[in-house]
Amino acid sequence: MYLLSLLLPVFLLLPRAEAGEIIGGNECTPHSRPYMAYLEIVTPEGHLISCGGFLIRRNFVLTAAHCSGSSITAILGAHNIKEKQDTWQMHKVIKQFPHPKYNGFTVQNDIMLLKLKDKANLTLAVGTLPIPSQSNSDPVGRVCRVTGWGRTGVMEPSSDILREVKQRLMDPQACKRYPDFDPKSQLCVGNPKKINSAYKGDSGGPLLCAGVAQGIVSYGRGDAKPPAVFTRISYFRSWINKVLKEN
Repeated sequence: MYLLSLLLPVFLLLPRAEAGEIIGGNECTPHSRPYMAYLEIVTPEGHLISCGGFLIRRNFVLTAAHCSGSSITAILGAHNIKEKQDTWQMHKVIKQFPHPKYNGFTVQNDIMLLKLKDKANLTLAVGTLPIPSQSNSDPVGRVCRVTGWGRTGVMEPSSDILREVKQRLMDPQACKRYPDFDPKSQLCVGNPKKINSAYKGDSGGPLLCAGVAQGIVSYGRGDAKPPAVFTRISYFRSWINKVLKEN
């Protein structure tokens, strides 16, 4: 899904047909990231695509707004998404809550809550992930982790194993290449001197810093060169609280 026509191609980190791995990362120890959700999405055109997400309540998954669709199924407790295990829990999404100011044509407010039909059973393989308070601040230079099933490279074949990669929080100036970057509501993530990054298929996954989800994978360059832009969760905490309270 391309949003802007720029000299540096910018894309939402969403695949059109397949999911793969993070670039430059490592395979996660199976079920060591129990909050991860693999989202199977049917688009209005009937295509099947995928995103990441993460469980913040037993019946709510947080993800990116551009991961919306006609219908969504959240798979919890998965490691290899092509090998169904007893740890799997498949939950139908009964309501999608994209941020009211997300319009699909910009890269702002790229955040969405998904309400599951049934509450997840909390197990060793399925658990929730804390999110930050509204007053939270993220120090530049902190090393965090991104987890997902996105591709391993721009032209690399896909893989089905959950992977993660270390990513550094950068000074907002490092994202000046993105004309719509807003440091109040977005995070600049990834050392430009490294090849490690999130990529297509990682959309909606969490940026984990010291055990708390600080960001959501949103968009980056077409050549996958860091840094990329993540939604800053703390900025949207009051909206998240309102949706959870009313639903």
